Amino acid sequence: MADKSSEYQILKTEQKSLEINLNNSIYGTFAEIGAGQEVARNFFQVGAAAGTIAKTMSAYDKNYSDAIYGIEESGRYVCESRLYKMLDHEYGLMEERLSESHKDATFFAFADTVAAINYSRTIKGNGWLGIRFQTTPGGKPNDLVIHTRMMDNNNPQQQEAVGILGVNLIYACFHYANDPESFIRSLDDGIKGRVMVDLVRLSGPSFKHIDNRVLGLYLVKHGLTEVTIFDENSQSVHASEFLYKKSLMVVRGNFKPPTLVTADVFMSGFNQFIAEESVDPEKAYIITELTMDYLFRETGRIEVEDFVNRADLLCALGHKVIISNCNDHQALINYMNYYRVLNLGLVIGVKELQQIITEKYEQNQDGRLLVAMGELFTRHIKVYAYPKKDVDDTLITAANMSVPEGIKFLYKHLLDSKQIKDIKIFNKEQLSILPWEVRESIASGKSDWEKKVPKKVKNVIKKKSLFGYIKSRN
Repeated sequence: MADKSSEYQILKTEQKSLEINLNNSIYGTFAEIGAGQEVARNFFQVGAAAGTIAKTMSAYDKNYSDAIYGIEESGRYVCESRLYKMLDHEYGLMEERLSESHKDATFFAFADTVAAINYSRTIKGNGWLGIRFQTTPGGKPNDLVIHTRMMDNNNPQQQEAVGILGVNLIYACFHYANDPESFIRSLDDGIKGRVMVDLVRLSGPSFKHIDNRVLGLYLVKHGLTEVTIFDENSQSVHASEFLYKKSLMVVRGNFKPPTLVTADVFMSGFNQFIAEESVDPEKAYIITELTMDYLFRETGRIEVEDFVNRADLLCALGHKVIISNCNDHQALINYMNYYRVLNLGLVIGVKELQQIITEKYEQNQDGRLLVAMGELFTRHIKVYAYPKKDVDDTLITAANMSVPEGIKFLYKHLLDSKQIKDIKIFNKEQLSILPWEVRESIASGKSDWEKKVPKKVKNVIKKKSLFGYIKSRN
């Protein structure tokens, strides 16, 4: 997929709104809950809205909203299920009432349910926005759904940002359908830094060729979010769907490819994590993390195909995946704290742990060392270190690895308080398996690599001919 980022041009909200209004083939409704009718307002203000807007409404009172869209059993109105109920209802009315009189129109129903920042600031501002839309008159509809967090610190600014984001979303559907990267980039036109979009899900008959994982990758690449998530079925999911007051173990890695060592890291790390007294095994998840740094490191650019290949291998193993721009763990921890993760376990190799400790020491010799370490190692976070073999076959662990002299006292405290723990049970015989050696073996046509990766990984490598694998060789 070509990188069109250098060709992209930011368009003003007024220009986008007017272009849509002047396009007589685009016709739809707006239903907005919680932050006024800011999206529809933009289309009214630029003029010619009669050519685009069939109806606008805001069922602000919960009783009215329930009467129209049905009762929300969870009691939460700013949620994905509410958004889909709104889209179902409003698009159904479009088809029922206007399909005969507007046969040449491409219909859409836009909806949002948003909680802007409140006076006491107990609500920081977030929402769900979506659109059900046709790409051709009479065609089957498609759905685009996003979740946003508003970053402005007052209510009027957040409402304004939601209005602009909604226009960007609608415009993207009708103008960037064949350019996924511009589709994503356009979402924060005019509001960069004022909103985060941490989930995007595009589905429907017109977008069967679109991989939502790639859209998530573009969200992170272009700074719309630091973290986005997809599940083992390759579908975009939001942290609020499964992380709220749960326990989470994160495994960060290169995963090129996942080997038997990787599988052992997952199993041994998770078993030790759920054995913690504070962790409820029934409410604990394991998730893998691919960082932009890992994806960027080898070639100096983000290769979409390389990302999809790694994602396929992790999904084949049955794991949810985080795509993040969290080069240090602090940013990831902050994101998880936002969703009130009860217990967070980070499973990392001893080599990476050594690097983290050393960097913290070198970057905080101005008296902030204790604060910096305290920010990373809070009470609900534990780091589990997976050992490695040194060149002389010596086993390097968290307990015996070398750290700078000036941080030894603090590092020992972290070990003694069990905030850093060695993984106790692991497969010593597999420690010599290295991903780069597996890749070299595949590319050279050998077969010994097949015994060094999980069976599901082997099957994907062969099916997709990854890492230079040639089917005719075997």
